[in-house]
Amino acid sequence: MTAMTTAQRRRRKMWKLMKRYWRLYVMLLLPVIYLILFKYVPMAGVQIAFRKYNMRDGIWGSKWVGMKNIQKFVNSYMFERVVGNTIRLSLYSLFAGFPLPIIFALVLNSLRSKRYRSFIENVTYMPHFISTVVMVGILVQVFDVRIGIFSILYKWITNSSTAPSLFANANAFPHLYVWSGIWQGLGWSTVIYTAALSAVDPELHEAALIDGATRFQRMLHVDIPAIVPTITITLILRCGHIMGIGFDKVYLMQNDMNLRMSEVISTYVYKQGLTSSGDYSYSTAISLFNSLVNLILISIVNFVSRRVGETSLW
Repeated sequence: MTAMTTAQRRRRKMWKLMKRYWRLYVMLLLPVIYLILFKYVPMAGVQIAFRKYNMRDGIWGSKWVGMKNIQKFVNSYMFERVVGNTIRLSLYSLFAGFPLPIIFALVLNSLRSKRYRSFIENVTYMPHFISTVVMVGILVQVFDVRIGIFSILYKWITNSSTAPSLFANANAFPHLYVWSGIWQGLGWSTVIYTAALSAVDPELHEAALIDGATRFQRMLHVDIPAIVPTITITLILRCGHIMGIGFDKVYLMQNDMNLRMSEVISTYVYKQGLTSSGDYSYSTAISLFNSLVNLILISIVNFVSRRVGETSLW
């Protein structure tokens, strides 16, 4: 009886708070409707992955085939290539690109001149606002074998009459993709770490100065420990997208000569579902497989992080 009374009191208190702050809940209404309509309702279509989809019969009328589509993908000769390329690009991006924004934020935070720091921040933020299409267009122009800056410098340094075409070199594709992405996102990725560093108590630095700590020692023993939780959460989120290489940039940089290293899950799904093949069930099964792997990875990393550092998403 007491438990029921306590629950009723909590429910009554919740309703009072909702009535008092009803404007906030009205503001939340549109995002909630968006999530329901465009995120949760389409989940019913995931069952296409377990059917032999036919547009005439519709989703519910198509023949149920169970795990056949997923087995088809796992057993196909493309499985090793697309999964290997996806993991390779993701891990390359993670190991090469994840530490750099942290280091850059620490260096910016150590600058004494606010005007100089603000100038550097603005310059490094700018590439983030370049669209993917324009970004790939810039890369094509820079590495053009005739008029590109890379070609001109290569001919001048090596005293050669021709320069290699990096876009036609499959082995060069991962480097072009990853380092152009690092250049474009470095400044923007430092925002979260800069914000975390701005919350560090100045008294900690003052105490370290009194103890005779150098700037590097203060960075090592004051700044870095303060942003470790932020680094951990960011790393968990990044690990949850290891299998989620974006479609746009890879597809725009792709050609027949670098396809061996540039074919990833997202581009393979597009080609299987929306081009000549038109196999919606097969492409949906691949996407579902990809999402499940991402879910497992983020769950494992979150579990390890909670056990080791007591910082996690849930």
